[in-house]
Amino acid sequence: MTPAELTQARADRGLAVLEGFHALKHALRFGATVRTVLAVDPEQLESMAAGLAPDLLGRFRELARPVSRDDFRRLSRNPVRTEVIAVADRPPVDVAAVLRATSAEPIVLLEDPRNLGNVGAVIRVAAAAGAAAVLTSGVSDPWDPAAIRGAAGLHYALPVARIDVAALTGRPIVALDPDGVEISPAAIPDRAVLAFGTERDGLSAELLSRADVRVRIPMRADVSSLNLATSVAITLYSRRWMAV
Repeated sequence: MTPAELTQARADRGLAVLEGFHALKHALRFGATVRTVLAVDPEQLESMAAGLAPDLLGRFRELARPVSRDDFRRLSRNPVRTEVIAVADRPPVDVAAVLRATSAEPIVLLEDPRNLGNVGAVIRVAAAAGAAAVLTSGVSDPWDPAAIRGAAGLHYALPVARIDVAALTGRPIVALDPDGVEISPAAIPDRAVLAFGTERDGLSAELLSRADVRVRIPMRADVSSLNLATSVAITLYSRRWMAV
């Protein structure tokens, strides 16, 4: 694979660029179709798998093609310490089916997120907490390589897709808003769409007007905001643990 081909893959909305051992590990573990794997030291990946992913032993040796360190640095815009980069298919996501699903677990909605690292961190915590999906609105691609890197490849553990907010139907919308009621399990109905805005501007007036419930995370006086991924983590895990 040449740098030009990798640049093309980054722009292809049917493909995902995976950078680093953990991103590739999670993609393989959750059933990704991996097309290409390039690594400076494929045997090092096998050694890491022995300690961190014994369920995948042999897969890295089977898939990885060795490349020189100089070639790897030309391929990766921000080379990762584990010196592996891969291209995989993005799984298709039927957003309408995701919204219709009857599972009680909530969907996380990020309205017009700007920081792709934060998007990745949200996907990572949503996968860990068992959320039904992560959906985003706006122009940012939640499958951008920077988001995949931030999520350690956990895009493959749950549906991740963009959505037009107008398509949000059939589920209660819970808006995270400083003027809402204090968060509690009782305030979050089953099958909720948990809507989070940007750290600077919060949710749009349009989405707030559609919310069935507004909740807030209690914070110390004079502390004005939390990191987006932290807010998502608190909300998802408060629903789990405070209900026990």
